[in-house]
Amino acid sequence: MPAAGDTARVRVDGLRVVYPGPSPVTALAGVDVVLAAGRCLGVLGESGSGKSTLGRALLGLLPGAQVSGSIRVNGVPMSRESDWDRVRWRDISIALPSGTALNPVVGIGEQIAEPIRVHLKAGAKAAAERASAILEQVGLGAWAAERYPHELSTGQRRLAMIAMALSCDSAVMVLDEPTAGLDPATRRDVLSLLARLRDGGRSLLVLTHDVAAARLLADDIAVLYRGWIAEHGPAASVLDDPRSPYAFGLLNANSTLGSVKDLRGIRGTAPDPGELLPGCPFATRCTQVIDICTRELPPEVAPADEHGPRRVACHRSGLVDVLQMRGIGKSYVLRHGLRRVRVPAVVDVDLTVREGEVVGLVGRNGAGKSTFAQIAAHLAEPDTGTVWLQGNETRSLSAADRKQLKTRVQMLFPDPVEAVSARLTVNDIVREPLDVQGTGESNWRDAEVLRLLTQVGLPGHAMLNRHAHEVSTGQLQRIALARALALAPKLLVADEPVECLDPSERAKVLQLLKSIQVERGLAMLLISHDLSVVLRIADRVAVMDAGRIVEFAPSSQLLHRPAHPTTRALLEASGADPASWPPLPGGVHQAPASSITSDLIPELYSREVST
Repeated sequence: MPAAGDTARVRVDGLRVVYPGPSPVTALAGVDVVLAAGRCLGVLGESGSGKSTLGRALLGLLPGAQVSGSIRVNGVPMSRESDWDRVRWRDISIALPSGTALNPVVGIGEQIAEPIRVHLKAGAKAAAERASAILEQVGLGAWAAERYPHELSTGQRRLAMIAMALSCDSAVMVLDEPTAGLDPATRRDVLSLLARLRDGGRSLLVLTHDVAAARLLADDIAVLYRGWIAEHGPAASVLDDPRSPYAFGLLNANSTLGSVKDLRGIRGTAPDPGELLPGCPFATRCTQVIDICTRELPPEVAPADEHGPRRVACHRSGLVDVLQMRGIGKSYVLRHGLRRVRVPAVVDVDLTVREGEVVGLVGRNGAGKSTFAQIAAHLAEPDTGTVWLQGNETRSLSAADRKQLKTRVQMLFPDPVEAVSARLTVNDIVREPLDVQGTGESNWRDAEVLRLLTQVGLPGHAMLNRHAHEVSTGQLQRIALARALALAPKLLVADEPVECLDPSERAKVLQLLKSIQVERGLAMLLISHDLSVVLRIADRVAVMDAGRIVEFAPSSQLLHRPAHPTTRALLEASGADPASWPPLPGGVHQAPASSITSDLIPELYSREVST
């Protein structure tokens, strides 16, 4: 039983595991874990992050490794092998990820029955009967008791490992990749079984790459990177809105049937596991790294503007806000007959774009998207509201500081022919921002132009002396992108960037945009009226209608559970099937796809302008 005052079935404090060798590998670096009755903790992370080491450490199955820290099972510290012998299988069990853990010369039934006889002191007949019943319970069938491991498929061997973990009815189960290699139907049945066990009071530690399985089972999530917990908290918070740079990259690389987004892995590769670097373990791959990140291990803190139980290990309190816009309003004075009237284009809009995030902004023609984009790119001033770029309120800065800050945001326009001067060569077009800002020496600027053209997929030397009319529209848009990247911005505002391109070139430019965005860690505001384009790239999507944001949601949620008539009209016009959508609340009607916001402009006139 747990010690007085401690309700946790498993409590781990400061667990450190080092595998000795010529270059010792630190597999876990001070990990804390608490597992309570009837709770499931899901642990996610790339291969090599330390998940399996954590699972084995909880059962004392790390011979030869240097283990330090505290592990308590039912409140009792585990310090000697005899301590583990008392709790292993009876109180805590493990389903290992590979069928090679099974004895190849012993039948499956006998291997499941053995811990029942040894630890529960059951007779041979009772143990065999229980083994057969468990095989039925996991969906494998009693017939498997007579089979040897080599006579089963990979997925069937994995089910046999889960059955063995269930053999002694332990209160705590460690499940290492329980769904890997299973067909969809069997996977569903196994997850249902594990959910029933959790609901019946068992404590589960699920170590997995399967984000969907973690979503179904886990009450809490810990995201592990190189033996260090980058983020932990309630499952819904971490999975739906990851706030640490590593968790954000990992979960955005996950594929689901509920998303059409093109996938990109986390940039870079993990350092040599035998090399223990100072500072944050993720610093070499992080795009928001600052000096302290390379010197000191980050503390666990609540994400910025959040006060719940979630914690991120980050010197900057998780993903930083690159762009914040609050209460943005903008109107224009137009002639309406003989009158001059003020027409609102943007009305009280709030929007945040975080480091490395792509936010899509969609709407019909005339919805206010381009006006909003110009305000975000600091090409127009709002009438009302405030804009912060990298934490700086731009209107409060001096002219010199504003000029410098504006290098951190660049805009990609819809028509590249209009966006560049026909009199300039490609070299001049790309080099101009560097010349204006006085960045580097002349020779460096020449080399940088070639590097940028190569990065956007163009033959640099062959392009330098051409003019805009001597290249295709697709090539010109790539040149405009190279120009936008010249000053290494942190925010790219892309206004209909593929509108003028053919389908093939459109696909190439979208893939290029996403690749560069991931590699540089760019925050991007992607504006379009075409949801099929935005959903390919965006992490979150805002829908604008009549100058207002009417819906803002993750891209997969917007695709499958649109909540506003405008969103549904745009999706249906892009080819989505509305049959699977949930009904709108009572009294809200579907907007016809043919309706356009400009029809509503007379209703939006706020007042006549006095002459």
